[in-house]
Amino acid sequence: MAEIAEHLQKIKAGLPEGVTLVAVSKFHPVEALMEAYNAGQRVFGESRVQELVAKIPQMPQDVQWHFIGHLQTNKVKQLIGHTTLIESVDSERLLRKIDDLSAEAGATTRVLMQLHVAQEETKFGFYPDELIEFFRNGGHTTLKATHICGVMGMATNTDNMERVSQDFQKIADTFRTLRDDPTLGLSGFDTISMGMSGDYPLAISHGATLVRIGTDIFGAREY
Repeated sequence: MAEIAEHLQKIKAGLPEGVTLVAVSKFHPVEALMEAYNAGQRVFGESRVQELVAKIPQMPQDVQWHFIGHLQTNKVKQLIGHTTLIESVDSERLLRKIDDLSAEAGATTRVLMQLHVAQEETKFGFYPDELIEFFRNGGHTTLKATHICGVMGMATNTDNMERVSQDFQKIADTFRTLRDDPTLGLSGFDTISMGMSGDYPLAISHGATLVRIGTDIFGAREY
């Protein structure tokens, strides 16, 4: 377990100022998370609602939980009030559900809109033009209890780093198009979550402010 602390320190030493590390802890036991916590890590990412909800009471209260997986609308209620950020809002229907349940619970939920730029059908999210259209049509202006903080995306799962670079650029360009449009009136729209263990330095070079790293910290997943 001591190597978790070493891995963390090595990764953090290489991160520029303004880039937050999300330790992707899905499928790893609480003992491994505590090793990371004791080494100073506070932001953890989980992709299954059941696992996240089970880990919360076993971890210190100052942990910031990010939900990073595909979220089904029937599971949303379990997350309200328990996450610092839901990174994977991949449809307007899901956004509305989060908003309604947050308003009901008297909570404000922070979210990222998930972009689909990868050359894979299995990935979820809005296509860049679709997301821009959502904002330009004022889709964000009717939210009651949800704050959109930025965008999240995944590059194509390939060894072709040129392709990965193009995907990251597309995510960053979409983010900037939205952020820099004065007609949208976005405030606190400042987050680009992209980059994982194999490609995060490239993601940072394209403007990532959050990187989601699991394997490089915890090793291979324990299924």
